[in-house]
Amino acid sequence: MLTVLLAAGTLAGTALVGAAAPAGGAQRAEEIAPGVEYRDFDLAAAHGRVRVHLVGVDLNNKHVHVGLLHPDAVAARGTVSRLADTQGALAGINGDFFDITETQHPGVPATGAAVGPEIADGRALKAAVPRGQRFGPALPPGTSTEDVLGVDADRTARLDRLTLSGSVTTPEGRLKLGGFNQYALPVGSIGAYTSDWGGLSRARAVCGTDSDRAAACSTDTYEVTVRGGRVVARAGAPGSGAVPAGTTVLVGRETGAQHLRKLSIGESVTVEHRLTAASGVAYTFAVGGFPVLRRGAALPGLDGTTPAVRTAAGITDGGHRLLLLALDGASEYRSGLTLTEVAAALRDLGATEGFSLDGGGSSTLVARKSGGTKVSVLNHPSGGVERAVANGIGVFPGS
Repeated sequence: MLTVLLAAGTLAGTALVGAAAPAGGAQRAEEIAPGVEYRDFDLAAAHGRVRVHLVGVDLNNKHVHVGLLHPDAVAARGTVSRLADTQGALAGINGDFFDITETQHPGVPATGAAVGPEIADGRALKAAVPRGQRFGPALPPGTSTEDVLGVDADRTARLDRLTLSGSVTTPEGRLKLGGFNQYALPVGSIGAYTSDWGGLSRARAVCGTDSDRAAACSTDTYEVTVRGGRVVARAGAPGSGAVPAGTTVLVGRETGAQHLRKLSIGESVTVEHRLTAASGVAYTFAVGGFPVLRRGAALPGLDGTTPAVRTAAGITDGGHRLLLLALDGASEYRSGLTLTEVAAALRDLGATEGFSLDGGGSSTLVARKSGGTKVSVLNHPSGGVERAVANGIGVFPGS
């Protein structure tokens, strides 16, 4: 069992109203900016003592907002500190699990792309890969690669699910779109790749299956380039190179490839895609991961036996406050928390909803000191240095 000793009161004058301070455990507590507080403290867990680094964000405060930390391309990575400084963030943590290695597919480069959906500044950047293609620990029952933590235009945070809705309309009819800027496509589908994907090879998109990430790459593939509503190029396999603005590259595997082979240069093709929230809410920001806490209760089936260095986020005060949590990876704290302990820690900090993000060597929390121009890494990444990651959650000045 996790032992979280919480004081009865809150830290006076902080943005983190409703989340109590651990009794005798607080090492530092400081305001980063109006509406943003950083603190760290120790917890006694089943496998040893851990140190928690926590940023609390008051989403009601118009001087700050939360958004996606991300590189210039979906198929790219960057350290949390570099992403934060490049985008002018006050603080941030690493985000979703991602395509980190392709040793099972010799000659196919790892894309670095995230598992789940991404929305930045109200614009959808990518959709989720099939469940069997994901990286990270086993998903709890009832969860999906489409699960996200998001913030809407009313500055309310919530957990939701984002599903790809899209189509490819050709002279022969309307086809379902099965992927959008994602490193793995469902078997038999067609995926769309835009300028947001970047210049990396699209070869990984046709490798593995919906249930086996390590399965061989498909040999039945085809690619079509659409510009100005017309087919301008065709190829027998996924290509590479930057996709120009206003251009969409369609990649098909198996049945999807067979449909694309029927298209000729100059034929009319219309591609439509959007991410639809299960709640119907329109998000300004969303990042993938998986839920561990709903309505104040840990999800059934969470792993309660495997401790690890973790990153997570919690939602308090009816969606108006966000907690960004990263464990310290220094050797004396590396025993870590299980997922059930993460859910308990978030609940004891006042969260009603909790969301697990990538952990291990990815776990990183950064913040900019008052008056500073760059962020500092405030925890110790377990690999000794920051790992380049696919995305993160950033806290930014202004609305």
